[in-house]
Amino acid sequence: MFKPLDPLLHSQLRLAIMSLLLSVEEAEFTFLKEKTESTAGNLSVQLDKLEKAGYIKIEKSFKGKRPLTTCQIQPKGVKAFEDYVENLKNYIK
Repeated sequence: MFKPLDPLLHSQLRLAIMSLLLSVEEAEFTFLKEKTESTAGNLSVQLDKLEKAGYIKIEKSFKGKRPLTTCQIQPKGVKAFEDYVENLKNYIK
């Protein structure tokens, strides 16, 4: 049976962000921007959506005088990602 795919993760950029965050303890905004090849504006919007859903945590601080944004996946995000992958497997069997 086909279960619905999480619409929040069914976006190429958000799925890429979640994949990257699963493999690291935390990631800086610039790292995510470079790895996903997205614009700062688009990445920022997508990170905000993931944070509002409780999938990631975003911390803003400073590194010297420069702003530093760090992202970290949350347990709810790990579960959502695992469920998404499991549900997707049903579509490609």
